[in-house]
Amino acid sequence: GDDTWGRTWSRVLQHRFKGEGELAGHAVGNLLISALWEETGDVVAGLDWVAALLEAQGRVLPVAREPVDLIAEVRGINGAEEITTLRGQVDIATTTGEVLSLRIDPPNPQPCLSVVEAIGAARMVVLGPGSWFTSVLPHLYVRPVHDAILATDATRVLVINVTAQEGETTGFTPARYLENLVATFPDMRLDAVIVDPSSVRDEQALVAACQELGATPVIEEVRAVEGGAPGAVHDTLLLASVFQRILN
Repeated sequence: GDDTWGRTWSRVLQHRFKGEGELAGHAVGNLLISALWEETGDVVAGLDWVAALLEAQGRVLPVAREPVDLIAEVRGINGAEEITTLRGQVDIATTTGEVLSLRIDPPNPQPCLSVVEAIGAARMVVLGPGSWFTSVLPHLYVRPVHDAILATDATRVLVINVTAQEGETTGFTPARYLENLVATFPDMRLDAVIVDPSSVRDEQALVAACQELGATPVIEEVRAVEGGAPGAVHDTLLLASVFQRILN
Protein backbone atom coordinates (compact mmCIF):
# COMPACT_ATOMS: atom_id res chain seq x y z
CA GLY A 1 0.00 0.00 0.00
CA ASP A 2 1.01 3.63 -0.49
CA ASP A 3 1.05 4.40 3.24
CA THR A 4 3.70 4.34 5.97
CA TRP A 5 3.26 0.59 6.50
CA GLY A 6 3.55 -0.26 2.81
CA ARG A 7 6.44 2.12 2.09
CA THR A 8 8.41 0.95 5.14
CA TRP A 9 8.09 -2.72 4.29
CA SER A 10 8.88 -1.99 0.65
CA ARG A 11 12.19 -0.38 1.68
CA VAL A 12 12.98 -3.20 4.11
CA LEU A 13 12.39 -5.92 1.51
CA GLN A 14 14.65 -4.12 -0.98
CA HIS A 15 17.43 -3.64 1.59
CA ARG A 16 20.66 -5.45 0.74
CA PHE A 17 23.04 -6.47 3.50
CA LYS A 18 26.45 -4.81 3.49
CA GLY A 19 29.77 -6.05 4.79
CA GLU A 20 31.73 -9.21 4.06
CA GLY A 21 29.59 -11.91 5.68
CA GLU A 22 27.54 -14.65 4.03
CA LEU A 23 24.53 -12.33 3.74
CA ALA A 24 26.48 -9.54 2.01
CA GLY A 25 24.75 -8.48 -1.19
CA HIS A 26 21.56 -10.43 -0.51
CA ALA A 27 18.19 -8.69 -0.33
CA VAL A 28 15.93 -9.08 2.71
CA GLY A 29 13.00 -9.72 0.38
CA ASN A 30 14.68 -12.72 -1.23
CA LEU A 31 15.41 -14.23 2.18
CA LEU A 32 11.82 -13.67 3.36
CA ILE A 33 10.43 -15.21 0.18
CA SER A 34 12.69 -18.25 0.60
CA ALA A 35 11.50 -18.68 4.19
CA LEU A 36 7.85 -18.46 3.15
CA TRP A 37 8.40 -20.99 0.38
CA GLU A 38 9.74 -23.45 2.93
CA GLU A 39 6.94 -22.70 5.40
CA THR A 40 4.09 -22.98 2.89
CA GLY A 41 5.65 -25.56 0.59
CA ASP A 42 4.44 -23.55 -2.40
CA VAL A 43 6.27 -20.74 -4.20
CA VAL A 44 3.10 -18.97 -5.33
CA ALA A 45 1.57 -19.07 -1.84
CA GLY A 46 4.80 -17.66 -0.41
CA LEU A 47 4.72 -14.71 -2.78
CA ASP A 48 1.04 -14.12 -2.02
CA TRP A 49 1.96 -13.81 1.67
CA VAL A 50 4.61 -11.19 0.85
CA ALA A 51 2.05 -9.28 -1.22
CA ALA A 52 -0.34 -9.34 1.74
CA LEU A 53 2.41 -7.97 4.01
CA LEU A 54 2.96 -5.07 1.60
CA GLU A 55 -0.79 -4.62 0.98
CA ALA A 56 0.19 -4.76 -2.69
CA GLN A 57 -2.26 -4.00 -5.47
CA GLY A 58 -1.42 -6.78 -7.88
CA ARG A 59 0.30 -10.13 -7.78
CA VAL A 60 3.89 -11.35 -8.05
CA LEU A 61 4.44 -14.73 -9.69
CA PRO A 62 7.63 -16.76 -10.21
CA VAL A 63 8.50 -17.88 -13.73
CA ALA A 64 9.50 -21.31 -12.36
CA ARG A 65 8.12 -23.48 -9.58
CA GLU A 66 11.53 -24.80 -8.53
CA PRO A 67 14.86 -23.19 -7.58
CA VAL A 68 16.88 -22.02 -10.58
CA ASP A 69 20.55 -21.02 -10.61
CA LEU A 70 22.07 -18.48 -12.98
CA ILE A 71 25.40 -19.44 -14.56
CA ALA A 72 27.48 -16.99 -16.59
CA GLU A 73 30.67 -17.18 -18.60
CA VAL A 74 32.62 -14.01 -17.83
CA ARG A 75 35.80 -12.63 -19.37
CA GLY A 76 38.21 -10.10 -17.94
CA ILE A 77 37.65 -10.37 -14.19
CA ASN A 78 40.15 -8.03 -12.52
CA GLY A 79 41.68 -7.27 -15.90
CA ALA A 80 42.57 -10.87 -16.77
CA GLU A 81 41.64 -12.29 -20.18
CA GLU A 82 40.68 -15.72 -18.89
CA ILE A 83 37.05 -16.83 -19.07
CA THR A 84 35.55 -17.65 -15.68
CA THR A 85 32.31 -19.45 -14.84
CA LEU A 86 30.25 -17.63 -12.21
CA ARG A 87 27.22 -19.10 -10.48
CA GLY A 88 24.54 -17.14 -8.64
CA GLN A 89 22.86 -13.75 -8.92
CA VAL A 90 25.16 -11.88 -6.55
CA ASP A 91 28.45 -12.96 -8.16
CA ILE A 92 27.17 -12.25 -11.67
CA ALA A 93 25.63 -8.88 -10.78
CA THR A 94 28.82 -7.63 -9.13
CA THR A 95 31.37 -9.02 -11.58
CA THR A 96 34.04 -6.69 -12.93
CA GLY A 97 34.25 -8.73 -16.14
CA GLU A 98 32.23 -8.90 -19.34
CA VAL A 99 29.32 -11.35 -19.33
CA LEU A 100 29.71 -13.43 -22.50
CA SER A 101 26.84 -15.85 -22.03
CA LEU A 102 24.19 -16.85 -19.54
CA ARG A 103 22.30 -20.05 -18.83
CA ILE A 104 20.04 -21.47 -16.16
CA ASP A 105 20.30 -24.67 -14.13
CA PRO A 106 18.20 -26.73 -14.50
CA PRO A 107 17.89 -25.75 -18.18
CA ASN A 108 14.19 -26.69 -18.37
CA PRO A 109 12.65 -25.89 -14.98
CA GLN A 110 9.00 -26.55 -14.21
CA PRO A 111 7.23 -23.33 -15.29
CA CYS A 112 4.61 -21.50 -13.29
CA LEU A 113 1.52 -21.90 -15.44
CA SER A 114 -0.10 -18.88 -13.79
CA VAL A 115 2.60 -16.73 -15.42
CA VAL A 116 1.91 -18.20 -18.85
CA GLU A 117 -1.81 -17.57 -18.39
CA ALA A 118 -1.23 -14.00 -17.17
CA ILE A 119 0.95 -13.20 -20.19
CA GLY A 120 -1.73 -14.52 -22.52
CA ALA A 121 -4.43 -12.41 -20.86
CA ALA A 122 -2.40 -9.19 -20.49
CA ARG A 123 -2.84 -5.96 -22.45
CA MET A 124 0.83 -5.10 -22.00
CA VAL A 125 3.89 -7.18 -21.16
CA VAL A 126 6.81 -5.14 -19.81
CA LEU A 127 10.41 -6.33 -19.61
CA GLY A 128 12.65 -4.26 -17.33
CA PRO A 129 13.89 -2.05 -15.96
CA GLY A 130 16.32 -3.99 -13.81
CA SER A 131 19.65 -5.77 -13.70
CA TRP A 132 20.02 -6.98 -17.27
CA PHE A 133 21.70 -10.36 -16.85
CA THR A 134 20.28 -11.23 -13.44
CA SER A 135 16.73 -9.81 -13.49
CA VAL A 136 15.55 -9.12 -17.05
CA LEU A 137 17.01 -11.83 -19.31
CA PRO A 138 16.61 -14.87 -16.99
CA HIS A 139 12.82 -14.98 -17.49
CA LEU A 140 13.30 -15.62 -21.19
CA TYR A 141 15.38 -18.74 -20.54
CA VAL A 142 12.27 -20.48 -19.18
CA ARG A 143 10.97 -21.74 -22.52
CA PRO A 144 7.19 -21.69 -21.85
CA VAL A 145 7.48 -18.08 -20.65
CA HIS A 146 9.58 -17.13 -23.67
CA ASP A 147 7.03 -18.74 -26.00
CA ALA A 148 4.10 -17.08 -24.21
CA ILE A 149 5.68 -13.64 -24.74
CA LEU A 150 6.08 -14.38 -28.45
CA ALA A 151 2.50 -15.65 -28.77
CA THR A 152 0.65 -13.03 -26.73
CA ASP A 153 -1.55 -10.38 -28.34
CA ALA A 154 -0.38 -7.94 -25.65
CA THR A 155 1.80 -4.94 -26.44
CA ARG A 156 5.36 -5.99 -25.64
CA VAL A 157 7.55 -3.26 -24.17
CA LEU A 158 11.16 -3.16 -23.02
CA VAL A 159 12.21 -0.41 -20.59
CA ILE A 160 15.92 0.37 -20.89
CA ASN A 161 17.77 1.23 -17.67
CA VAL A 162 18.55 4.93 -17.28
CA THR A 163 22.12 4.11 -16.22
CA ALA A 164 24.40 1.15 -16.78
CA GLN A 165 24.87 -1.05 -13.71
CA GLU A 166 28.37 -0.96 -12.29
CA GLY A 167 29.99 -4.30 -13.04
CA GLU A 168 27.19 -6.19 -14.76
CA THR A 169 26.59 -3.78 -17.65
CA THR A 170 29.37 -1.21 -17.34
CA GLY A 171 29.51 0.87 -20.52
CA PHE A 172 26.25 -0.44 -21.97
CA THR A 173 24.35 1.89 -24.30
CA PRO A 174 20.64 1.43 -25.08
CA ALA A 175 21.58 -0.10 -28.44
CA ARG A 176 23.93 -2.57 -26.77
CA TYR A 177 21.15 -3.92 -24.53
CA LEU A 178 19.06 -4.57 -27.63
CA GLU A 179 21.94 -6.09 -29.58
CA ASN A 180 22.57 -8.45 -26.68
CA LEU A 181 18.88 -9.41 -26.62
CA VAL A 182 18.88 -10.16 -30.35
CA ALA A 183 22.10 -12.17 -30.09
CA THR A 184 20.69 -14.23 -27.21
CA PHE A 185 17.10 -14.63 -28.43
CA PRO A 186 17.04 -14.00 -32.21
CA ASP A 187 13.32 -14.80 -32.43
CA MET A 188 12.27 -12.24 -29.80
CA ARG A 189 9.95 -9.48 -31.00
CA LEU A 190 8.89 -6.29 -29.23
CA ASP A 191 6.49 -3.47 -30.00
CA ALA A 192 8.18 -0.59 -28.18
CA VAL A 193 11.44 0.24 -26.41
CA ILE A 194 11.31 3.05 -23.84
CA VAL A 195 14.52 5.05 -23.44
CA ASP A 196 15.21 8.23 -21.49
CA PRO A 197 16.86 10.85 -23.73
CA SER A 198 19.73 11.27 -21.25
CA SER A 199 20.81 7.70 -22.09
CA VAL A 200 20.84 8.15 -25.86
CA ARG A 201 24.27 8.81 -27.35
CA ASP A 202 23.64 7.47 -30.85
CA GLU A 203 20.00 7.63 -31.90
CA GLN A 204 20.73 6.03 -35.27
CA ALA A 205 22.24 2.96 -33.60
CA LEU A 206 19.23 2.78 -31.25
CA VAL A 207 16.75 2.91 -34.14
CA ALA A 208 18.66 0.21 -36.03
CA ALA A 209 18.74 -2.06 -32.96
CA CYS A 210 15.00 -1.54 -32.40
CA GLN A 211 14.30 -2.52 -36.01
CA GLU A 212 15.99 -5.89 -35.41
CA LEU A 213 13.28 -6.57 -32.81
CA GLY A 214 10.42 -5.07 -34.80
CA ALA A 215 10.09 -2.34 -32.18
CA THR A 216 9.49 1.39 -32.19
CA PRO A 217 11.88 3.48 -30.05
CA VAL A 218 10.00 5.65 -27.56
CA ILE A 219 12.40 8.35 -26.36
CA GLU A 220 10.69 10.04 -23.43
CA GLU A 221 11.80 11.64 -20.17
CA VAL A 222 11.23 8.93 -17.57
CA ARG A 223 14.25 9.46 -15.31
CA ALA A 224 13.70 10.40 -11.68
CA VAL A 225 15.18 13.61 -10.31
CA GLU A 226 16.94 13.31 -6.97
CA GLY A 227 18.07 16.45 -5.18
CA GLY A 228 17.74 18.50 -8.35
CA ALA A 229 19.96 16.14 -10.35
CA PRO A 230 19.15 13.18 -12.62
CA GLY A 231 18.73 10.03 -10.57
CA ALA A 232 19.74 6.43 -11.25
CA VAL A 233 16.18 5.09 -11.42
CA HIS A 234 12.94 5.71 -13.28
CA ASP A 235 10.19 8.06 -12.16
CA THR A 236 7.26 5.69 -11.72
CA LEU A 237 4.60 8.28 -12.60
CA LEU A 238 6.38 9.40 -15.77
CA LEU A 239 6.88 5.78 -16.78
CA ALA A 240 3.22 4.95 -16.12
CA SER A 241 2.21 7.90 -18.30
CA VAL A 242 4.31 6.58 -21.19
CA PHE A 243 2.78 3.12 -20.77
CA GLN A 244 -0.68 4.64 -21.01
CA ARG A 245 0.18 6.56 -24.18
CA ILE A 246 1.58 3.41 -25.80
CA LEU A 247 -1.61 1.49 -24.98
CA ASN A 248 -3.78 4.25 -26.38
